[in-house]
Amino acid sequence: MAKPGGRTNLASCAVAAIFIVFAIVAAVTVYLTVFRPRDPEISVTNVKVPSFSVANSSVSFTYSQLSSVRNPNRAAFSHYNNRIELFYYGNRIGFIFVPAGEIEPGRTKRMAANFSVDSFPLVSSASRISAADFQRSGFGTGLVGEESRAGSTVEIESKLEMAGRVRVLGLFTHQIAAKCNCRIAISTVDGSIVAVRC
Repeated sequence: MAKPGGRTNLASCAVAAIFIVFAIVAAVTVYLTVFRPRDPEISVTNVKVPSFSVANSSVSFTYSQLSSVRNPNRAAFSHYNNRIELFYYGNRIGFIFVPAGEIEPGRTKRMAANFSVDSFPLVSSASRISAADFQRSGFGTGLVGEESRAGSTVEIESKLEMAGRVRVLGLFTHQIAAKCNCRIAISTVDGSIVAVRC
């Protein structure tokens, strides 16, 4: 005949096992909903061309870009190996590295970049574009669009890449990254920004 104490021990073990399973499920659910690593959110808030010159069918200018990077995670985002690159017809015409740093949980960091773009030749078919045509070209949402400006333009592409890591609960390290591409139309008449699409 089995002793009653054996059944009590078995029931206690079963209750403890069920409690542990529920605790694990709850911990995983909280981790996936609250602490799940998310990529940073990048937005370009301002683009300027402080100096611009055209000579002998070549262009050179100074480029300035202000960006905002938001960390949506509940852990600090340590970023590194970041850069802003400018392209003209697929060829890189300039770049700058963004210094490594850290963005606190739920905070937004503003990043300013200014650099000179060496002279490069214009393509033979300089385009005439209005801000409305540029906006209709289907590339995100526009920051700038001034209908009154039309004429010969230089269209460049800006690419900002942010990579880094977050350490969740002080235990798990996750690699995260984000990109933001913008198309910018610059008037060759006075170097003004005709339109920006990101």
